[in-house]
Amino acid sequence: MKEIKVPELAESITEGTIAEWLVKKGDKVSKGDPILELETDKVNVEVNADASGVLTEIVKDAGDDVEVGDVIAKVDENGEAGGSSDDSSDQKEEPKEEKKEEPKGEANQEKKEKPKEKEEKAAEKESGKGDVVATPAARKRARELGIELSEISARDPLGRIRPEDVDAAASGSQEKETKQEAPKKEKKAEKNNEKTEFDKPVERVKMSRRRQTIAKRLVEAQQNSAMLTTFNEVDMSAVMQLRKERKEDFQKKHDIKLGFMSFFTKAVIGALKEFPLLNAEIQGNEIVKKKFYDIGMAVSTDEGLVVPVIRDADRLGFAGVEKDISRLAKKAINKELQLDELQGGSFTITNGGTFGSMLSTPILNAPQVGILGLHNIQKRAMVMPDDSIEVRPMMYIALSYDHRIVDGKEAVQFLVRVKELIEDPYDLLLEG
Repeated sequence: MKEIKVPELAESITEGTIAEWLVKKGDKVSKGDPILELETDKVNVEVNADASGVLTEIVKDAGDDVEVGDVIAKVDENGEAGGSSDDSSDQKEEPKEEKKEEPKGEANQEKKEKPKEKEEKAAEKESGKGDVVATPAARKRARELGIELSEISARDPLGRIRPEDVDAAASGSQEKETKQEAPKKEKKAEKNNEKTEFDKPVERVKMSRRRQTIAKRLVEAQQNSAMLTTFNEVDMSAVMQLRKERKEDFQKKHDIKLGFMSFFTKAVIGALKEFPLLNAEIQGNEIVKKKFYDIGMAVSTDEGLVVPVIRDADRLGFAGVEKDISRLAKKAINKELQLDELQGGSFTITNGGTFGSMLSTPILNAPQVGILGLHNIQKRAMVMPDDSIEVRPMMYIALSYDHRIVDGKEAVQFLVRVKELIEDPYDLLLEG
């Protein structure tokens, strides 16, 4: 019999939840065949059989949490698909019945002996064995209250137990019980408070491992950083005009649409080069300034938010950025992202505007110290430098930053620089 265990998946992944078994008990599997899908806090991965044979036992069911090294199934390398598991279970049933016969006889003897032992103990108590001196009235009172005479302390100088001593012991034991029950009741109340009961119908759904991890990390980001958010607004007229002029030629040449995200990615990189602390992180008492620009793009999926990373985005052109964004977004939605595509970002961009968000305060993607939030484009009446009023497509942008290493001045200037580059995209194109 060969045990199948959860393999080592990656350095940062030590546990997961079984999302789905791809085979069932009694199926024949070959070495290397995928047998289950494991949901981790980052990606879903398939676990393969490391032996060939018949799956005789499934140790962990779908929905169970497992760790690296846990036994999840057993394979009979010499078995045949079908009835091998049933035959073995039938063979194991017979010896169980034989073994149960002898203990039954012994148990009956013990049951017969126990009443005798109780009678002897009761006789010993009433006869006063054990050097316990008590008045007949006290003995009767102790029997009524179910108290052992040996547990009662006598106030009589001669050590004789009287009825009032029994009553005092009884009241004392009741006080102890109430004191012991009080914390238990408090604990029960706390547990009940965790799960609020409702008078009207509700549905309870277990959080997926990814959702639990997202919740945990978002809370940690707020607790372990001095997070602040600064806002600005951007006139999108120039970018929209440039896209209108170039989008057809761009798509013909590069086989990809020219979107807004490539403009903001390039603008962020330009601003990060001028304000490098926003491209850093804190490690202990050191500030690690990153000399690379791996930009994370937040992607919303049915199972939660993931942040795939565009590697060396500063070396890519607009077309390269757009292709990477499209490729990673499709992989995220189809649950095909690899671990290396989710690790090591230096700065993150999130676009809530795709869902209609007008304003928000994005939460840091720790250990990064900066995240840019984009929002919906809305036409508004704007006062121009010559005091005329024009209708312009405007977008609010938000920068959340870690105030421990980024001062307000730098954060505001960073956001202003992003605004300037977006409002003059021709300079952005020239700067690459």
